[in-house]
Amino acid sequence: MTGAPAGRGPRFATRLLLAQALVLVAGALTIWLVASAVGPSIFHDHLDRAGVAHSQKETEHVEEAFASALLVSISVALLAAVVAALAVSWYFSRRIQRSIGHVAEASSQIAAGRYDTHVDDPGLGAEFATLADTYNRLADRLQATEATRRRMLADLAHEMRTPLATIDAHLEALEDGVRHLDADTVTVLRSSTRRLRRLAEDIGAVSHAEEGNLRLDPRPVDAVTVAATAADAARDRYESKGVRLDVDLQQSGRVNVDPDRIGQVLGNLIDNALRHTPEGGSVTVSCRRVEHWVEYAVADTGQGIAAEHLPHLFDRFYRVDSARDRHHGGSGIGLAIAKALIEAHGGGVFATSAGPGQGSTFTVRLPSA
Repeated sequence: MTGAPAGRGPRFATRLLLAQALVLVAGALTIWLVASAVGPSIFHDHLDRAGVAHSQKETEHVEEAFASALLVSISVALLAAVVAALAVSWYFSRRIQRSIGHVAEASSQIAAGRYDTHVDDPGLGAEFATLADTYNRLADRLQATEATRRRMLADLAHEMRTPLATIDAHLEALEDGVRHLDADTVTVLRSSTRRLRRLAEDIGAVSHAEEGNLRLDPRPVDAVTVAATAADAARDRYESKGVRLDVDLQQSGRVNVDPDRIGQVLGNLIDNALRHTPEGGSVTVSCRRVEHWVEYAVADTGQGIAAEHLPHLFDRFYRVDSARDRHHGGSGIGLAIAKALIEAHGGGVFATSAGPGQGSTFTVRLPSA
């Protein structure tokens, strides 16, 4: 059921106006009572000091005239002041109510899934301007999150569809007697299940890292050793594809990290470079000290990346070329895992490229120990 439920009482502007009216009336009554109680006695005292001879009746008449004039003038002045103050209060109450109404309406739109709704600065001061700006940034963030969620679910469904279709087709072939449970069939089935398991593990890893629930075992380790170990683990795969793997490791001190996790990140980047570097190309893994950072870089001579894709490379399931990356076996989540793991260590990761066909460089920075 939409609309404001009955029985919630007056609106905010009405309540605010009533509260201000009560304050004004209370103040006016206080002034009126004090003036009526104190004013005549003060006047009487000054009249006695003046030493002007009056009869008792004349004195009473003068005092009554003063009291009457005082109360009438104060009453008129207070009434005019209260009316003027209430008018100003009504104006600002309406403006505040209108601003709150806009925010409430925009919130309802967002609750209904329309995240492109924004509110304007009502011009009521810095606090309301900050509220409007914060609200708009929240709406933008929700819109981006929703777009990512939809893309993630679509890509996740696509990622699962291929291995599931493979498994289903082979099981059906086995049931129909078209195929037999030989070594080749088992290899295909295991490959598909491994792909599903890897996808589940990747999603779990990046979710835990981004939520700050990832278990880390940081300890001081030699920075060069971490890079060398990751490069050595990938060397056979490079040789089989015909891509040269070079290392340029300068003594860079130590880093306080979980070596398995950082090895996972560097291995991910090295494998990513291999997927996008053609036979005959080369990839260079480097390590150096840059001020209080240890900087790892994986530079390739491969396909390169267009500038418009660089800011999104570390988003979940983002691909520069979906068809190409699926053909290469990437899940579109490896770089998101790398980013989450590096940020969990207090570092950062970014990519640079001169453009398509000119290679790319992925750089990891970690605080030195």
